[in-house]
Amino acid sequence: MENQKSKIVNQQSLIKFVGIIGSGTMGAGIAQVAATAGCSVKIYDTKTEALEKAKADLEKIMDRLIEKEKIDSEEKKRIQNNIQYVNSLKELKNSDLTIEAIVENLEVKKNVFSTLEKFVSDDCIIASNTSSLSIASIASALKNPERCIGIHFFNPAPLMKLVEVIPAIQTSEKTLQQSIETIKNWQKTVAVAKDTPGFIVNRVARPFYGEALRIYEEGIASFVEIDSAMKEIGNFKMGPFELMDFIGNDVNYTVTETVFEAFYFDPRYKPSFTQKRFAEAGYLGRKSGKGYYNYSENGEMSVRAQSGTFSKENVAAEYIFERILVMLINEAADALFWNIASAEDIDNAMTKGVNYPKGLLAWADEKGMDWCVKKMDELYNIYHEDRYRCSPLLRKMNLESKNFF
Repeated sequence: MENQKSKIVNQQSLIKFVGIIGSGTMGAGIAQVAATAGCSVKIYDTKTEALEKAKADLEKIMDRLIEKEKIDSEEKKRIQNNIQYVNSLKELKNSDLTIEAIVENLEVKKNVFSTLEKFVSDDCIIASNTSSLSIASIASALKNPERCIGIHFFNPAPLMKLVEVIPAIQTSEKTLQQSIETIKNWQKTVAVAKDTPGFIVNRVARPFYGEALRIYEEGIASFVEIDSAMKEIGNFKMGPFELMDFIGNDVNYTVTETVFEAFYFDPRYKPSFTQKRFAEAGYLGRKSGKGYYNYSENGEMSVRAQSGTFSKENVAAEYIFERILVMLINEAADALFWNIASAEDIDNAMTKGVNYPKGLLAWADEKGMDWCVKKMDELYNIYHEDRYRCSPLLRKMNLESKNFF
């Protein structure tokens, strides 16, 4: 059995005391990650029952890890002893780093941070786990905004390797570097992203959902046919509609709507009426038992009034896969064009943050820039919508016969 303690790096020059605001799934998961890395962690929540649930859930998680021989009982005890559960924000006063993982509401986060700043030291890093809100706006609530940064984990935090680190325009270089070193020390892969809507993953991944919904709304294919094409040809672990059901149609629609508005209503991020109606109907996916698919009590999935699958030889399936893929590649290229992140961080974000089978920019290299540009231009020539505009970077690289890597 691999001893987890052997993975712990000396933290003396980094973070020793960590405060987590919010004891939900994400907050508790981040606490587990920090505690496993040897930090002393305090989880804060206003609700005692929420703290008790987080503690009980950790006990179950630790027992499952023992069953799978990932850890032993000594390691379980060490991790649990590294976590305290508190219901007063003042209890976080000794924190070197605090990470909030609460409701995605800008004003709520700003209020919590302005209160927290009264208790913690001037050297404490104050971080948000937001998936799409402006870090600059959150930082503006602080008297010392240089200490604020985005540290965005993916669910479930203990299992997902990627963490997006997002400096605001106010963030100091010291805060950025210490955050990067700390997250790496927690055995995570860091992708540094510019403070723009959706950062890397929630921006670049929009076409996976949006273009799939568009293909369905045009009557080209059913939910199951689109999902089959992406899994069988593209080797994605889940199809777009399966994944939207897993995330929750209410959550996924809200993120899409937020990104659309934040990008000044750029048509590339336009939400779908299909998803809006499913959310309004309460067809949220797995959590409601009904979404694009039906779900039994034990989580088994069945098709809702649709049928049919594709084989890899099917031309229609190839069309679906290539249309969604080139839209994803185009979005990744545009993120690089606008200096949202490095090429390496963009590809790491998509493979380690949402389990894509390949990095999108590496996929572009494999397909060829000429293929990418031609596919985007074919779509634009059909629709004449700005949604299908080809990234200038793809055109430039095609003209210069260059690859991303």
